[in-house]
Amino acid sequence: MNQWDKFFKEKIIKIFSEKIDILDIGGGLRVDNSKSNRFNEKNIWLKAYIEKTNYKILDKVADYKPDIVGDIHSLPLPDESVEAVICIAVLEHVEEPIKAMKEIYRVLKPGGYAFIYVPFLYYYHPQPGYYNDFYRFTYDGIKYLTKDFKLAEIQNVRGALSTVMNLFPYLSKKTSMFDRLDKLFKKDISRQTSGYNAFCIK
Repeated sequence: MNQWDKFFKEKIIKIFSEKIDILDIGGGLRVDNSKSNRFNEKNIWLKAYIEKTNYKILDKVADYKPDIVGDIHSLPLPDESVEAVICIAVLEHVEEPIKAMKEIYRVLKPGGYAFIYVPFLYYYHPQPGYYNDFYRFTYDGIKYLTKDFKLAEIQNVRGALSTVMNLFPYLSKKTSMFDRLDKLFKKDISRQTSGYNAFCIK
């Protein structure tokens, strides 16, 4: 398993093993296509963890049938009311990502966890009629977004070569060979990456 998938799995298991009230903004775990707009079969293993928690999906698009309809810029939740927030591939689609991060911080309880994914070198991907595609985030950008947390661990997603290959539609699902080349040439820790995962503690 590559280092970014390992990071994702370890941190998501930590969240679902140690916290009960979990908010998934945008439904980025993609485990329930009845409550979001996408489903990813490779994350089906998470269902066993989710069933033991109070896991809720929030989205501003009512058509996706989330548990909570709400805007990340003004979350319809009290201060310090959730134990963990998951926000995967959302911040590039919002008009004010800094304001959105302040809202995530506001609703987290002290000691709460946040798992964030943001893209950097990634193709344009709006959802016409629902979401625009506004931003990309460098390493410095994700560091700044997570600066209020007492801990923020940041992991790049893909090395330099597999990042380039991921930009081509016919190669995006076949990057494992390039992952190995990245590791061989020590490009797997490059800041020229598809994006960043961050695990934060308030």
